[in-house]
Amino acid sequence: MDDRIREHAEVLVDWSARIESGDDVVLSIDEGTHDLAVAVAEVLGERGANLLSVYRSDEIQRAYLRAHEQDFDADPEFERALYANADSVLVLNGTRNTAGTADVPDERQQAFARAREAIREARLATDWVSTLHPTRALAQQAGMAFEAYREFVYDATLRDWGSLADEMDRLKTILDSGSEVHIDAPGTDLTLSIDGRTAVNSAASVADDSHNLPSGEVFTAPADAEGEVTFDVPMTVRGKTLRDVYLVFEDGEVIDFEAASREDTLAGLLETDDGARRLGELGIGMNRGIDRYTDNILFDEKMAETVHLALGRAYDACLPEGAVGNDSAIHVDLIAEMGEDTTLSVDGEVIQRNGVFRWEDGF
Repeated sequence: MDDRIREHAEVLVDWSARIESGDDVVLSIDEGTHDLAVAVAEVLGERGANLLSVYRSDEIQRAYLRAHEQDFDADPEFERALYANADSVLVLNGTRNTAGTADVPDERQQAFARAREAIREARLATDWVSTLHPTRALAQQAGMAFEAYREFVYDATLRDWGSLADEMDRLKTILDSGSEVHIDAPGTDLTLSIDGRTAVNSAASVADDSHNLPSGEVFTAPADAEGEVTFDVPMTVRGKTLRDVYLVFEDGEVIDFEAASREDTLAGLLETDDGARRLGELGIGMNRGIDRYTDNILFDEKMAETVHLALGRAYDACLPEGAVGNDSAIHVDLIAEMGEDTTLSVDGEVIQRNGVFRWEDGF
């Protein structure tokens, strides 16, 4: 086994999930992640945790959804109980077919997502962490040779997370004290209200409400949005690739939209529920180990010199105590590059110009 797989498992268990002896852990295993699952199981055993493994497969999901023509159970108690009684959920992503559910009708996927809200809430209430094991399907989706893709994944994942956390805390401090963010870029003139919101320093540890490995972003939950935004980084959603998405916001809600490809998929997402037309997240990528687009949200949204906005659900960690944020059955991230002729400002002060932060050389 590649030594980096063992290191990945240790970072996931110790730094990211902070697993302790006696913790009840659900290990959700995608079909292409066997080697990483074995390494994680070994580390969990060494730490004295309790382990329950759950197997996931896009082919299984496709077969079930295409055959299911009745209403979905709105609250499958047996599955909710699994997560309600877990301390941590470790999700190992690594599909063998990135388009495995592409021929499942959008309306059925939407209905299934809506029916699983209670399951999702129970899982999100745990110390959950999602990570990725490199597979040939993911390398192909990224347009990379498998060996090159593995190097990319480990460069992004096996980092000095403590040092990156210190750097990202600079941006968190600015956002926490700010009231308004303005994004100015080709095709984008968008103003976001963040007054009273708390930014998350997402350095890949549940200790800081960060639940992805790799990570490397600072994110918050906008209370309002006004203006237009263009997302020039392609994004595969439900097996279909959205390109050049353009959204217009008024009073915080999408009132117009376009896409160069799969506009029907975008329309379906926006029709999921009332919250799907509003924003749940503003994220700013800061992981310079991620230096290229790979068509995988786990990496792409953390890519340096990008921002992303999520349609749908807001994370509670960003909200004032007792406040209710945007609620939706979806949380779909869309990404824009912050390269030439771009600025990111907070309360009128430019904090990033052409992808370079004000504390970096070349600002």
